[in-house]
Amino acid sequence: MKTIFTILSGTALLFLTFTSASVASDCIGCHTEVSPGMVQDYKVSVHAENDVTCATCHGEDHNTAEDYKKAQLPAEQVCAECHQDQFDQFSHGKHNFGWTSLNAIPATHAAPDELIEGGRGCGGCHNMGIKSEEQKKDQLAKGYRYQTNSCDECHTRHTFSKKEAQNPRACQQCHMGYDHPQWEMWSSSKHGMRWFAKQSGDLPEGAAAPTCQTCHLPDGNHANETAWGFLGVRLPLPDDEQAAADRVTILKALGVLDPETGNPTPILDAVKAVRMAKLDQESWQKERDKMLKTCSQCHSKSYAKQQLDMGDSIMMKADRLMAEAIETIAELYKDGIILKPANYPANYPFLLTFMHTNGESWDKDLDKLSYIDQILVQMYMKHRMRAYQGFFHVNPDYAYWYGWNEMTKDLGEIKELARSMRAQHGK
Repeated sequence: MKTIFTILSGTALLFLTFTSASVASDCIGCHTEVSPGMVQDYKVSVHAENDVTCATCHGEDHNTAEDYKKAQLPAEQVCAECHQDQFDQFSHGKHNFGWTSLNAIPATHAAPDELIEGGRGCGGCHNMGIKSEEQKKDQLAKGYRYQTNSCDECHTRHTFSKKEAQNPRACQQCHMGYDHPQWEMWSSSKHGMRWFAKQSGDLPEGAAAPTCQTCHLPDGNHANETAWGFLGVRLPLPDDEQAAADRVTILKALGVLDPETGNPTPILDAVKAVRMAKLDQESWQKERDKMLKTCSQCHSKSYAKQQLDMGDSIMMKADRLMAEAIETIAELYKDGIILKPANYPANYPFLLTFMHTNGESWDKDLDKLSYIDQILVQMYMKHRMRAYQGFFHVNPDYAYWYGWNEMTKDLGEIKELARSMRAQHGK
């Protein structure tokens, strides 16, 4: 009986292998004409080497050009069938909140769909994140069916290469530009220069050359976090009285605290849900200790701590400039010189506008967002980010010239504009 079962099992396995090979062959035969790049990527992938066929990820329902929508576009759960550890890590990391955090920001919904669901703007990077069935249906209803997976942001389809994801250039496609130029900061820092030198053979093989992944995805762990987070604010408030007041002012301008009462608003719940800011000392300290451990692989712990402490210090000084700018504009709102835009949560400057407008009512929306408000958003989203992130990425030029120096210019322009606006209104 045992012998018969073994023979039958072997026959079944042979049949399944033959069937899978047949299905793969049919897919490749057609897609060599339709999408040759995808086929070539698949052929050189580890998936192909291990008989992971097209049907494994895409199902078997799509067989003709007309029924292409029957092809399953795999979500992260399909990847988890073989890569459970990585899926679990990713689920607990901040990349998993990319899509949800984007949609939690009020300004997102004023932007054209092509830039969000279509993925040619914020959505191109913030596609990261395991989507709910409701979120997927919303995308499908708008005609966008391809942004269903996060894994292929770093391991691009259809090669899904581990080495590609370990290359810092994989991070460059998202972590660059206006509000988070980490690529520019790292690549022109001592860390980045050493990596490029090592790539060209100008450093010995064993020399240290830290990449983005070295610090933020150590040992390939996908649960990436940072101490300060994207917004650069946290709780509890600092002991220094002025620094605490400045952070409260920024939290009000983020809509997290009510400007009149100082009480938390519903936006705080959104911030909590996507862990956009550390809201207790323990969670912040946990990430700071992890980074100290990483830095200590090359540097003494005392030196590393000094450098990170200096980043914390410059953030407080940058927040002094930021708070002064917010308070200057808040007085214009209070005195009726600037009228509250309809989508603002309060009669107060709102930093999460991101200067977005929708393409159908451009002029009307621009009229709502005053020029002085636009400078304030730029000061926060562009120059404050550079000031403190430049410190943490060990880049003097970004920390000073593109960060701190630009913040002082923004503040000067805001104060001058406020004086002119008051003179115009006789106030």
